[in-house]
Amino acid sequence: MQQHFSLAECDVVGFDLDHTLCRYHLPQSARLIYDSFAQYLVTEKGYDKDLLTLPPDNLDFCCKGLVLDIEEGNFLKLAEDGTVLRASHGTKSMTFEEILEIYGRKEWKHFNTVSGMVSRTAKYYLYDNYFDLPGALLCARVVDSLDQHDGQKKYDFWKDMVAAIQHNYKISAFKVDFLRKLSNLGPHLYIPGSPIVSHSPESVLKPTAF
Repeated sequence: MQQHFSLAECDVVGFDLDHTLCRYHLPQSARLIYDSFAQYLVTEKGYDKDLLTLPPDNLDFCCKGLVLDIEEGNFLKLAEDGTVLRASHGTKSMTFEEILEIYGRKEWKHFNTVSGMVSRTAKYYLYDNYFDLPGALLCARVVDSLDQHDGQKKYDFWKDMVAAIQHNYKISAFKVDFLRKLSNLGPHLYIPGSPIVSHSPESVLKPTAF
């Protein structure tokens, strides 16, 4: 393995736009992402319209490192050794006894295999970035809604959530929906002030294909 790194030996140096060349106001961007996902689930998949109403403090539910146990509708916060520190069913906190009954005291058996890769057939999903993290809250509220109206024990909403993610992050969605909302509401709400961004958000946020 090479033991040194030198920029002089690089033909090209690339920078990730998000949170590197472009910083975001996280509370505002989180709300925009949540609303986009929720709108898709309600209008395209027939979910409860209550998902569109979101008290601002609900976003406190979102934190990096949450693991969604998709079939059970549970969200797990894990320690470094893989034990479950805390958990919720939907948005409702689980008791210590409930956690022990389902996940035990020791390392969670799926700790080393959980992935943040979006897949329709996944059983577990790791929320580790800001671009789908608001989806954790949306999924939790979907679980609450299904429990209230259908009394479900196993859940089958994940394929619809994957469709919402794919819909909102495809190139055409950025052009038609995201940039329109950004322009209408004011880019300064989402991106720390810049004359370039304020004048033309497309110049900063336009998707680029290599």
